[in-house]
Amino acid sequence: MTITWLRHALLALLTCAATVAGAQATGHETLKLDAPKPNLVPTPPMGWNSWNKFGCNVSEKLIREQADAMVASGMKAAGYQYIVIDDCWQKSRDADGNIQPDPERFPSGMKALADYVHAKGLKFGLYSDAGALTCGGRPGSAGHEFQDARQYAKWGVDWLKYDWCYTGPRNPEAAYTIMAKALRESGRDIVLSICEWGNSKPGRWASPIGHLWRTTGDIWDAWQGKKEWSHGMLDILDMNAELWADAAPNGWNDPDMLEVGNGGMTTTEYESHFSLWAMLAAPLIAGNDLAKMDADTKRILTNAEVIRVDQDPLGRQGRRVWRQGDLEIWVRTLAGGDRAAVLFNRGDKPADMAVSWEQLDLPSKLKADVLDLWSGKKTAGVSGRHGGTVARHGVLMFRISPAVQ
Repeated sequence: MTITWLRHALLALLTCAATVAGAQATGHETLKLDAPKPNLVPTPPMGWNSWNKFGCNVSEKLIREQADAMVASGMKAAGYQYIVIDDCWQKSRDADGNIQPDPERFPSGMKALADYVHAKGLKFGLYSDAGALTCGGRPGSAGHEFQDARQYAKWGVDWLKYDWCYTGPRNPEAAYTIMAKALRESGRDIVLSICEWGNSKPGRWASPIGHLWRTTGDIWDAWQGKKEWSHGMLDILDMNAELWADAAPNGWNDPDMLEVGNGGMTTTEYESHFSLWAMLAAPLIAGNDLAKMDADTKRILTNAEVIRVDQDPLGRQGRRVWRQGDLEIWVRTLAGGDRAAVLFNRGDKPADMAVSWEQLDLPSKLKADVLDLWSGKKTAGVSGRHGGTVARHGVLMFRISPAVQ
């Protein structure tokens, strides 16, 4: 394993150095975008990605099963639409330099698989990398951006997740601009998902280039903590808390994919995970096995009212407005004057909490109707504040709608 990794690393460094030198010599590293970014995700995209559950163990059989399950489970009806194959689908390049899928895992080819996904009324996504190699040691797109983009368009790709391994001295903004230009010249509208891990603060430069941008390293299916380059849910949340000003329709902060249903957290913790991602206006990209969801996983991932908050057309990311010890209040302004609020308890004991109308930026005497988004309970004519008992590691999530006078 170590020898293989070292071989990959050496090859990547040599190839990337040559690629960057060639790109700079031809001016590619300073390409400007001539066409505006297509408006493909006016609300945060929703879908599924293979990595969190399956890693490199991907195949056309698996992808067909997941597409089938997205429809049969009600996920499609709930708003999920992208089926994205992450790393390790690619095997090599042909004599002309065209990227080729692994023939053993994808014997029918990517065009046939994309057609299958499209026939389900879904959209199809692939993964590549701005380096000489992908993170899994497969061929990357450095030096082949325009060629790869044309291939993706020919196959019917709707989404490209573009990673940042083995990139050497490349400048992220320049490298992602090249791929954005290639995609826009491909003849097909393709969502560009920037996966640079937040190292160069992409919220400052990525909006004209990509449709979403990763703000952190990978998520880990755990409540908190760090594992190699991955972070637990709480750590990811904290790293996104102050990035709210960077998000807007068609350009979203991406705190990474959902871990709901993968087994590393409790049902209550997964409810918190899903609620807080909705408050962040995050892309809702499921990362579990859709074909083997239990009732709680399906209930969480298809909660229509929480999804409605995530998909709010105003596109304003929520903010943490209050924190005391393990207790937090998050607020999000919604279209039409409604507010969403999450009372969040990080602690190990239940806690009584309430959100005030002042924290919602509403008049204290205003009467509002309150909907609890997990219990479904409705309370009319509330003024001043609203709350309840929040379970350990849990949330109360409300939609507050000013009453019609």
